[in-house]
Amino acid sequence: MLPHELQGIVPESTPAAESLQQNQIVRDFYSEVKYRQELEQHCQWYYATAKQHQQELQKMQGDFNIFGWFCRARHKK
Repeated sequence: MLPHELQGIVPESTPAAESLQQNQIVRDFYSEVKYRQELEQHCQWYYATAKQHQQELQKMQGDFNIFGWFCRARHKK
């Protein structure tokens, strides 16, 4: 309830205005839920990709470095 002085200045909300406001709140809520789900999916993809890259790097570090062998042979001459 508004103080007596403000009742003439601030219009009372109508059922239609309240319905629109509630509708906007629901839209904002679902928009936030969608954003968080998409962020979670992106984070899962990112972590899986990073893990795969780390595994590939470890495998590459264990491989024989043919390019390095040729570079050393060329620099010795």
